[in-house]
Amino acid sequence: MAFNFKVLNEAAISAGTKVLCQIDLNLPIQAGAVADSFRFEKTLPTLNFLKERRVKTVLLGHLADGKNDKMSLAPVYEYVKKFFPTRFASDIKQAEQILSEIKDGEFVMLENTRRFEGEKENSDTLAKEFASLGSIFVNDAFSVSHRSHASIVGIPKFIPSYAGLLFADEVSNLSKAFNPPKPFMFILAGAKFETKFPLVKKFLELADTVFLGGALANDLLKYKGYEIGLSKHASVDLGFAGVASNQKLLLPIDVVAERGGMATIKDVASVATDERIVDAGPKTLALLKEKIAGAKFVLWNGTLGAYEENFVKPTEDLARYIAFSGAESVIGGGDTLASISKLNLLDKFSFVSTGGGAMLDFLAKGTLPGITALEN
Repeated sequence: MAFNFKVLNEAAISAGTKVLCQIDLNLPIQAGAVADSFRFEKTLPTLNFLKERRVKTVLLGHLADGKNDKMSLAPVYEYVKKFFPTRFASDIKQAEQILSEIKDGEFVMLENTRRFEGEKENSDTLAKEFASLGSIFVNDAFSVSHRSHASIVGIPKFIPSYAGLLFADEVSNLSKAFNPPKPFMFILAGAKFETKFPLVKKFLELADTVFLGGALANDLLKYKGYEIGLSKHASVDLGFAGVASNQKLLLPIDVVAERGGMATIKDVASVATDERIVDAGPKTLALLKEKIAGAKFVLWNGTLGAYEENFVKPTEDLARYIAFSGAESVIGGGDTLASISKLNLLDKFSFVSTGGGAMLDFLAKGTLPGITALEN
């Protein structure tokens, strides 16, 4: 799949050029400090490129915790300045002042873009104000490029714009799923039914096997007549009839069911009305291991269990199967990465995406608002 955006290493930039660079600064914060730097580390090639070219870089990004998306980027700044000479600006005027003071090769981090009026509404006024800080724009935040926000899709209207090195890498590697080596296995789990269901339909055409796990599988099990008790499931029928009978579809054959704090392994036909499914069972894992062993390409997004309740072992086992299978592997999803990051396996996969929602949107639609903005 060909895209016609330009990449940062094609830009004619010289020392002192002012560059606006959007990166994913939405890092998990615990006790006021960065708890996981994976997304920041993935953007280091772009940041090092800018530093080596001795440009003056303004970093854009946001920070959210699920309840509040206007958190201050101050704790992320404290982390980033350990790696790059960086100063913090609370507003655009202060960023302009700091830009006039810093040396070539240094950075300014602007406060959370979602604190600025008009960011989420993609205000041209705000995009123009952001754009006034640089002579070129670099988007290296693939993971937020499914958002039509001013700092993502607005700025490219006003200054020459490029994809960062990570952004280009994401698009290139995720595009492999549209024409992969065969046999191709797609593993999709977690919840977010409405977001993920279009993907199920699409990849039942592209893949040789599609396994659904997590809460996503509950819908199909229920449709097929199985009792799912108090388990999470979609509130509406998303078109299950067209999917349930597909020969390529694989569902869990046994599960971990929980009742009153007690977890029991059960075949899917044995779940009681007062239980809820919280994870995949060992027979399901054995089936997955067998299918992965025969695959040449594996695409995986989503945890098999309620990892936030510490149901993680089947997901960790799945990660090991894929990592050491010899198949080309592309994985992603915030919860997926959170649940397996401690295994030290991330470098064993062919590609690990920083995108959660952005990865799913790209796979479903073949593009994102942030990509279209760079192309235009």
